[in-house]
Amino acid sequence: MRSPSSSTGGKSTGSPTPGSTSAGFGLSSEARNLHWLLTNLVEEVPGLLSVAVVSSDGLLLLSSDPARNNEQPVDNSSGPKGSSADLATIVSGLGSLCIGAGKLMDAGAVKQTVVAMEEGSLFVMSISDGSLLGVHATPDCDMSVVAYHMALFVGRAGHVLTPELRSELRQSMESVR
Repeated sequence: MRSPSSSTGGKSTGSPTPGSTSAGFGLSSEARNLHWLLTNLVEEVPGLLSVAVVSSDGLLLLSSDPARNNEQPVDNSSGPKGSSADLATIVSGLGSLCIGAGKLMDAGAVKQTVVAMEEGSLFVMSISDGSLLGVHATPDCDMSVVAYHMALFVGRAGHVLTPELRSELRQSMESVR
C-alpha cells in the first residue's frame, strides 16, 4: 500500500493517484495523503457505509461522502439522512457524551466507542487533540476488522492532523457547500 506521494519523497507530481478523484487538487500533500488514507479505509473494509473525520469543535474535516469531496454524487439512502453532515453531528455528540462519562466515572480518556444497532453499527475513535473518526457500518460488518482498520487510520493520521491541516480541511469542506 503506497501513499500518493511516497514515490516522490512527499512532493506532489501534479498527477492524481490511481483511483483518486479531483478531491485532492488544490490541497497540500498532507491533505491529499489524508484523503488517500480515508479512501483506502473505505475501499479496504467491507460493510462501511459512511466515514467522517470531525474536529474537536464538531466540524466535519473529511468525509467518505463523494458529494462532499467534489466527486460524483451517490445514493446515500443506506447511510444517515444527510450522510457525512449527519454522521459528523452524531459522532461529535456521542464523543462529547463519552468524554463526559469518562470524567464522571474517573475512567480516563475515551479511546473508542461502539454502538451496535439492529440495522447498523456506529464506531467512534479518538484521533488527536479531540478530533474523532466516525464510521457507520452495516449490521453484518466484522466489528473487529472495522476497529482494527480504524486504529490503523488513527495511527497514520494522528501525527499529521496539525492545527494548520485541520484549518485547511475545514476550508475545503466549507467551499463545497
